[in-house]
Order: sequence, then structure tokens, then C-alpha cells
Amino acid sequence: MALPHGFLDELRTRVSLVSVVGRRVVWDLRKSNQSRGDWWAPCPFHQEKSASFHVDDRKGFYYCFGCHAKGDALTFVKETENLSFMEAVETLAREAGMQMPARDPQATERADRAKTLVEVLEEAVKYYRLQLSTLAAAEARAYLAKRRLSEASQDRWEIGFAPGGRTALTQALTGKGIALDQLVESGLTIKPDDGGAPYDRFRGRIMFPIRDGRDRAISFGGRALDPAAPAKYLNGPETPIFDKGRMLFNLGPAREATGKGKTLVVAEGYMDVIALSDAGFTGAVAPLGTAVTEDQLRLMWKLSPEPVIALDGDAAGVRAALRVVDLALPMLEAGQGLRFALLPGGQDPDDLIRAEGAPAMQKVIDAAQPMVRLLWQRETEGQVYDSPERKAALDKRLRAALARIADASIRSHYAEEMRRLRADLFGGERRAWPQRPIMGRMQRPQAPVTPGARASTLARGVERADEVLLEAVVLATLAIHPEMVRDFESALETLDLAGLQHEALRSALLADAVALSDAARAVLESLVNQPHVSSSPSIWKRADTGLAHRCVSEGLAKLHAIRAARREIAEGMEDASGLVDEGLTWRLRNAAEARNEAGRSRLAEEGIAGEDRQGMLNRLQELIDAPPTLTRRRP
Repeated sequence: MALPHGFLDELRTRVSLVSVVGRRVVWDLRKSNQSRGDWWAPCPFHQEKSASFHVDDRKGFYYCFGCHAKGDALTFVKETENLSFMEAVETLAREAGMQMPARDPQATERADRAKTLVEVLEEAVKYYRLQLSTLAAAEARAYLAKRRLSEASQDRWEIGFAPGGRTALTQALTGKGIALDQLVESGLTIKPDDGGAPYDRFRGRIMFPIRDGRDRAISFGGRALDPAAPAKYLNGPETPIFDKGRMLFNLGPAREATGKGKTLVVAEGYMDVIALSDAGFTGAVAPLGTAVTEDQLRLMWKLSPEPVIALDGDAAGVRAALRVVDLALPMLEAGQGLRFALLPGGQDPDDLIRAEGAPAMQKVIDAAQPMVRLLWQRETEGQVYDSPERKAALDKRLRAALARIADASIRSHYAEEMRRLRADLFGGERRAWPQRPIMGRMQRPQAPVTPGARASTLARGVERADEVLLEAVVLATLAIHPEMVRDFESALETLDLAGLQHEALRSALLADAVALSDAARAVLESLVNQPHVSSSPSIWKRADTGLAHRCVSEGLAKLHAIRAARREIAEGMEDASGLVDEGLTWRLRNAAEARNEAGRSRLAEEGIAGEDRQGMLNRLQELIDAPPTLTRRRP
């Protein structure tokens, strides 16, 4: 719907942002300066105790210095009440006493239709509530008493009962003037395709109303009392106002609770949510009879940056948790994750709370594990790693899981945690996992140069000063950007260092790039004080991490190529053993050419080579590896 020019500006002028936000927060009056329109409060978008959420009422904007949420009154209503933009506009327009512009005919028809369906469902809520007090509902009341649901709790959750008669609800509501087509469209009545008589969808079930974020009845869920019923729980069908994959049970109250700092706990069903909420865990929600969907995950993250998934501790619960893990991996972002609380002994939250009380449930929530641990458990539990092949298979599975994480930073931290867990599993053995290609190729372990080769004239004649300088730049850059060490760990481990002090810094970076030893920091300080290091783009443009990454990648590639050529020359001299070999001479000449090509490749001013780096490396390797035709002759 298109709004007239100036409508939104007038709306923002009429609405006080402080009054809109004030419904969701408790202002810190000591920090606020009311006369200047400067207001502070704990943020309603993430859990915190300090007042880092700032509202500038004069300008009409808010900003959180903790989670960086920002916007105006429309944004705030849209995010806190899970509304569309136009719904937020309508909400604020009503508060401001402004008449909404006329909708186009189709939009008006859809809105009226949705309003009518909500009214039909509200009538059904009243009907089912009344039926719970009848003689026919004795079994239902006994079940609720067994589950320790007090009458006050039943009233709060508007729990009702659907009689067993085939058309009880349909007859009752059509008798009130509600059209049969409206009952069918709302999902309450089923009209057979074969022209048979319409009948009630819910029969002989305890009924739970499902409400949206605006507290409107949009559907029902029903629990069967008959053990032989085809489905223990039955939800209403998809309708114009109900999409089960985009909704959560208890959404509205949970949003309010999490805005006040409560933990968002995701359980499996209605009774779990009711038990959790009644026990004080008011930020409880549940999916609606289906596996968690992407839309539901996004909705959870709107309520809390780190929801706790509380599932039964049995095999089915673990499988459900792992399905959520697989769904969430590609969607992870910085500060946006999941934790998993698997309950003991196959219990669900309702069982645990009834048996041991709220403190036991709180203990389970406090012990919730991050998602990476559940992923690791799936790949390793019940496995035996007594051979290199089995260990390699584990690495392959873990790499495949990590590859599904779209966010590079999250993927890197997951890999770091996997390396740590892998080292613990295999008794602390050191392994650079996962190995990452440098410039698209895996670096081969470097064989030590033999004493004879080191003493040869060719080897002694190689000038290594430029290599020492390049090593210094690479190591200093990695020390300044420790988060990049894991990306170059394999190449760094196998690098044949020429600088006398560089080994200490290299070892420290591989051990713990963040917490360097005093000795390593002394080496780093001496490096960055050298003009050729301090003038490197990757050092003086420290804020440009992309540039630093490219500089390190290029530098390591050059060093490996140069030293591969040197090894080929040295090994060739060892192989000569006093013989003149035309093929060997050809081999040494190509190796020298490869070394020279690597030396000619310079880092451009912005930190990358002008030529194609992959092509260069491929060419260097071809020069070194190409098999010559050997023809031996005596000198």
C-alpha cells in the first residue's frame, strides 16, 4: 500500500518515541536527562543489566551501544511486536489519532477477511472454554488435574475442551450466525471434497488456543484423550491468518519476558511451555507440531541472540536437536547462536518441573551447551579412532560441517574449537586441522636440506636477505592479526625460516597467537621497529584486515616457492656425485628460473601482486616438477 507524501513524517512528529519505548523498558532516571529529551534504559532487544539503550526523543531515534539496535518509533514497534511495516504504521496511527489512507480494494478485502477469521476463532475459544466445565469433559479435567494445572492456570491459558460429537462446534457457531464457509476457512470445520456433510476438525480433545504476537487467536492445538487417536496432538491447518512454520506458541508473552531479561527457552510442545511459564520461565515458546523452520529460527533470534533449545534427553530429543543444528549452521552470525539443554533421563520440562521443581530446570538451563559441542558429539560419539584412516574420516566430516557455515568469522572460531576438541580426543597430538590451502594449493612438507647441499657453492651463493625481510613482515602481520593464524597454520608450520629470531615468534604464534609470551613480544617489537616492516602496507594499514590477509598469503606463497626451488637445486647437486648430467643441468636451470620468478613478484602498494597469483604458483611448480630427459655423460 502506498502512503501519501508526508504521512510518515507527520506520524513521527505526532508520536513520542519515549512514550512508545517506555511501554517496554524501565528508564534509568539517574542517567537520563529528561529536560533535554535524553533517555537511557536497559536494552529491550538483548539481556543486560546496565542502561546502554539510548533514546533521543527530540530527534526521534534510539540506539543501543551494546547490540547496536537502532531506528525510530516505527522500527521499534515493528521489531518489538513482530509486525510488518504497514501493521506498525497502523498501530502508531491509531495511537496518534490519524486516519489511515484508504487501501486498495484487494488489500481492504484481505484485511477484512483476516479480521473476520480472528473473530470466528475468538468465538471458538469461548465455546471450548465453556465445554470444559460440562459433564462430557470429566476425563479432560482429570487429565489436567493429573498434570497439576490449576484452574487459574487453565484460565490464563484459556484451555478448553472439544466434545466428541461430530458436528458440535459447527452447529453451535452456525447457530450464532457464523457462516459455514468462514468456519471452513478458519480451519475449525472440514468440508469433504466428495460433497459429504461438514464436520468438526477437533473432537474429543483438550484445546489450546494459539495466539500471534498481537494476542489475536489464529488457530488451535488439540491433545487427544483417546490413546488410539491417530495423532496425539493436532494443530489447525494453514489458513490466511495461520502459518505454523512462521509462528511460535506463546510468542507475545515470551517477547515481553525476554525484553525484560528472561531467557528464551524453546520447548517441544504446549504442556512444556505452560509448565515452564507457570514455574517462572516466562520466556518459553514452542514450534507448532513441526520441526523448527528457518522462519522460526529468525523469529527466535529477534527475541534473543542465544535461545536455549530444551529438548527431551532421549534419542528422539537428540535427533530433534541435531536437526536444529543442521538448520542453524548456515544462518549463524556474530552474536547470534543457540545453546542446547538436553534433559536427563528422557524427561521433558514438564516432567522435570513436576518431579523436582523449578530449581532443577534452572540448573539444566544454566548447563546448556553451545551448538559446537553438540555438533562435535554427533561426529564422535560411539566412534573408535584407532587408525589414520578413521581419523581422516572424522576430519572429512568436520570439514563438511564447517563448510556449511556461511559467516567466515564464525566458521573460523568453530574450526578453532574443533581443533582443540580433536587434540583432547587424540591425547593432545599436534595437528594443524583443518589444513587450509595457500593460494589454492596444499603445501608439501619440506624435506631438510642435506649437509652436503648446504655446503655447496650454489646453496651458499643464494642471497637470503630479502627472504628474511619478507619473513619479518609476514610474522609481524600475523602477530598483529592473531585471528588469521589459523588460516595459515599449515604453511606457517612447514616454513623454513631464515631469520635468527623468527623461530621464537613462529612457535609462539602457533601455540597461542592471542597471548604471546614476553620473549615473543620482544621479538615482535624489534620487528615492527624496523623500517622495512613498519612501512609494509599490512602493518601501517592495520585496520584493513583484508589487506593483511592478502599480504600474508602472498608472502608465504613467495617464500615457499623460493625455498622449493632452492631445495631442488641443493638436492640436484647432491645427486650429481661428480657426474655431469644434461638433464640435471636443465632441472637446475628451471629451478633457478622458478626462484627468480618468485623473487620478481612484488607486493603491490595495496598488498597484492599485480599478476595472477595462482597462475604464478602453478607456473613455478611446473618448472620444478617437469620431468627432464636425462642423458648422462662423463666430464
